[in-house]
Amino acid sequence: QVQWVESGGGSVQAGGSLRLSCAASGYLYNEYIKNKYGMGWFRQQPGKEREGVAVIDVDGNTNYADSVKGRFTISQDNAKNTLYLQMNNLKPEDTAMYSCAIETPPDLVSGPTQLMWGREFSYWGQGTQVTVSS
Repeated sequence: QVQWVESGGGSVQAGGSLRLSCAASGYLYNEYIKNKYGMGWFRQQPGKEREGVAVIDVDGNTNYADSVKGRFTISQDNAKNTLYLQMNNLKPEDTAMYSCAIETPPDLVSGPTQLMWGREFSYWGQGTQVTVSS
């Protein structure tokens, strides 16, 4: 399976910054995912569906939701198996539960999945809350 350790959430005022991190571990991740597939950040607001925020592939190519382009930056440290999301100029509408997930090939999918930018993501982290006040 895949285990996640997420951190970095909190409460900030509009215009502030936060940096989220997500460290992955586990047999499935180390044997089948690491250095082969990408990872991504997603968020969910109360009463709304989960949406993709940013994804990064194994080559470092990135995709961002239009709502966060120019403000958020996704990155990864392969040596530490860690995914980051630097969030600048935060807005109240960024308030949500943020979760990380891995790009998963069809034969390894388990549990809920979400298709984003043509790739399937599953194995969700527990989530970290981000609250932005105006």
